[in-house]
Amino acid sequence: MAFRIYTKTGDKGKTSLIGGTKVSKGHLRIETYGTVDELNSWIGLVNDHMTDPGVRAMLRESQDRLFTIGASLATDPEKESKMKRPDLHEEDVKMLEDAMDKMDAVLPEMKHFILPGGHVAVSHCHIARCVCRRAERLCVALMDEGQPVEPLVLQYINRLSDYLFMLARYVGHQLQVEELPWRPRM
Repeated sequence: MAFRIYTKTGDKGKTSLIGGTKVSKGHLRIETYGTVDELNSWIGLVNDHMTDPGVRAMLRESQDRLFTIGASLATDPEKESKMKRPDLHEEDVKMLEDAMDKMDAVLPEMKHFILPGGHVAVSHCHIARCVCRRAERLCVALMDEGQPVEPLVLQYINRLSDYLFMLARYVGHQLQVEELPWRPRM
């Protein structure tokens, strides 16, 4: 028999965490790893716009790390899973920081807040950044409820949103798109 994507086990609004615990599909933990999954899809779209091999490789790495983060968030913190999960390393955060430093070295100094837009690739980077920030807020909300979130997960997501902002600027620079400064009405 062929593998089927549908199991019908979620038809009543419940799903299982890694470890077997059944929870509502509206549970904050489900919303959190679902947002990480959404972010991963947006990063895939961002990558579809990229031509720089180094940027493409970094985005693929970040997608891999987001699957790792999703697995971490999908695991019931009260139960020990028999399934071996991949993990994050401090080097993953450092890799994002190094990539940002390289981009920053070629970018003009930022003197204003920047409006998202100017080119579809730039705009997609900003959308991914916003989804990343939402994922970060949801991780913090989990922690505020007393649910454990690995500190490195929060650190990686925070740094990834910074990376996506820098990538938006870098892509705009490469495409010779003028940055749109925000000039507040006074």
